[in-house]
Formats: sequence, structure tokens, C-alpha cells
Amino acid sequence: MVATLSCDEGRIMLNGHHILLIIGGGIAAFKSLDVIRRLRERGASVTPVLTQAAEQFVTPLSVSSLAGRKVYRDLFDLTEEAEMGHIQLSRVADLVVIAPVTADLMAKMASGIANDLASTLLLATDTPVMIAPAMNVRMWEHSATQRNLQTLMEDGVTCVGPNDGDMACGEFGPGRMAEPLELVDAIAAKLRAGPLAGKRILVTSGPTHEPIDPVRYIANRSSGAQGTAIANALTGLGAEVIFVTGPATAPMPQHAKIVPVQTAREMLAAAEDALPVDAAIFTAAVADWRVKSASAQKLKKSKDGLPLLDFEENPDILHHIATLSDKRPGLVIGFAAETNDVVDHATAKRLRKGCDWIVANDVSAGTGVMGGADNTVTVIDDSGVDSWPKMTKAEVARRLAERIAQAMS
Repeated sequence: MVATLSCDEGRIMLNGHHILLIIGGGIAAFKSLDVIRRLRERGASVTPVLTQAAEQFVTPLSVSSLAGRKVYRDLFDLTEEAEMGHIQLSRVADLVVIAPVTADLMAKMASGIANDLASTLLLATDTPVMIAPAMNVRMWEHSATQRNLQTLMEDGVTCVGPNDGDMACGEFGPGRMAEPLELVDAIAAKLRAGPLAGKRILVTSGPTHEPIDPVRYIANRSSGAQGTAIANALTGLGAEVIFVTGPATAPMPQHAKIVPVQTAREMLAAAEDALPVDAAIFTAAVADWRVKSASAQKLKKSKDGLPLLDFEENPDILHHIATLSDKRPGLVIGFAAETNDVVDHATAKRLRKGCDWIVANDVSAGTGVMGGADNTVTVIDDSGVDSWPKMTKAEVARRLAERIAQAMS
């Protein structure tokens, strides 16, 4: 069969593509079952490999039933070696995906250890590899894991996630495996096609830092998580994404061109440099003001009292791009983070800024949106107001990307 990629109701179809899915040992292994189901829904075939530890969380029978294929488990099964040697198994797929990948398996990959079927396949393969890490937040943040991740990325391995959120161990932070749809979109992006193929899209994200002096600045609590999720969802539908980001704490998107900035003026310059684009999405939480003349030296306490700071407005990036006469993108989407009267304020902002859509959300105290894993948004355009239920930021991004694809088709 010839592999093809097409669009079915906004989803990238993976007809004829073959995925070798290695399931590592961890509680997140249950998500691999949904990954198999969704890959097969899109027309891909999946050959599953279970590590010994993974069998503590999912059964070979459940994996085999969903994949519609034998599950490979043992490096030294001579019957299977006669039918499908491990070298051949490692090379017949279009993509090798490890989901979840544990800290232990990452360490084996980075060190070139091959002492079981999964690690041997990974050492023998010349096929592109994608990993979806899942582990305790302290394990993920440990310097050894981060060194291993850097090694793997330098070797060309693509990493999807991990996401922030509550974990089975009771802790919160980065370490949750990417959601199945997020991972499937990343797989489709790696295979390079989709309804946004050929489209160039600008995404701004994160906060800006406006200096007061060399050690202090004006900022906000934006983590950049929603912007990263949107960039990942857009590349998952085949778009080329230019990701202009302030100093965010969220991981950077995997397939976008990253343009780091610090201040609002730098963000405006980077946005202008990215033009022309087919669409522009302004998720960044840009500081409205800056100190007119930032001090070159650290400001000190003095007996004369508090230092006087003279403020001036930052450039309005959304309004500037939305009202360009020559290089205006065909679709301009703004974000409105409000603390009260969300729809009224966002509706007025859309008209004032001149953008096509505005995505509004409530960031008041107690919502947990700033820095959290979930979001509740309302999309406002010429057709009216569309309020979405609470969902993960990854799901918001996927739904918004599909709406963008439909609007640009």
C-alpha cells in the first residue's frame, strides 16, 4: 500500500503509514491504548512492543486486540525471530514511537544500552524516533534526565511533552505524558502533511519582561503553555509555525521555528520580520507599559524615599499587525485575558484591535488558568460568541487549530 496523508473533518489521515509503538513501563502506559485506537482510526497500522515493566500496567491481550497485530515482547523468542527478526522489525516502520518513555529507557537510549527487545530495536533502527516522556516531576527535572534528553535530541529524537499536571504519585508539575490526541497530531506533523500543509502561521507566546534596571523587570504570570499547545496543534495539522516567545516557563514547541525575545518592542520587531504569513495568533501576554528610561545600574534604597519610575506605553502588537495595509495576514486572532465581564470586554477588544477572532478567557484569582493545565475559552468572531467547556490547554489548542484549518480551507 502507498502511504497517503489526507484530511478527514480536520484530522490528518495516516493511510498506509506504519508505526512501531514501544510501550514503556509506567502508569501512563494506559494512554498507549488510546494512542493505538486513534492511530488506527486515521488509517495507520501499529506494531506494538511491550517492555517487561509495561506488562505490569497493560496486558498483551488488550494491546494486541486494539492493534490487530501480535505484540512483540521477548528478544530471544526464536520462533518470532524466524518470522520477523528484531533488526527487520526495527526498520519496517515509518516512525518509531515510545509512549510512555521512562527515565530508565531514556537513559538506555542515550547510553546505547541494548539489553532487552525495546532497547535493542532502538539501537538497531535507522527510522526516525519520537518519545513521549512520563515520570515523576523530580525525575524529569533531574540533571541526569535532562542530560539524556539533550543527548537524544542531538541524535535527532523528537520529544513530545511532558505536560504539567497532577500525577499518580500525588505531585504536580511537568511529567505527565502528552495526551493521546496531542501525540497523534505530533506523529502526523512528523510525517509532514495535513489540512494546513503549505500554510505559514505566526504565533506569539509567553510574557514579556520590561526592564526597570539590570536585575528587575515588569512581567506577568503567563507560562506560555497555551501558546506552546497551539503551536504544536498547528504543526500537527501540517503548518509551518514561527513561534515568537517571551521568557516562558513552558516547554518550547517541537516543530516550530523558535524566535526568543524579551521585551514588547523586540516581540513586535520579530512579528514584523516573520511577515508575510497566512495567519497570526497573538497569545502572548504583552506588558502594557515599560519604564521610559531603564536604569543602567541597580536601583538602591535611599533616605530620599522610593525611586520615581516614569512609564510609557508599549507598542500594541495585535493592533499594529491587524491594521497593516499591505502585509496583513489573512486571519488575525487575538487573545483577551480578563478578570471580569469577559465577553463584553473581549468583544470590545476585537473591534478596537481590528482582529478577525478574539479568544477570551477568565484569568481571575482562583481559576488557575495562569500557569495551570486547563482553560475555559470563548471564541468571538463576526458570527457571534462560541463558549467552550473547560478542557485541557492541549485540547483547546487542538480545537482552535481545527477551526483555523476549516476557515483557511
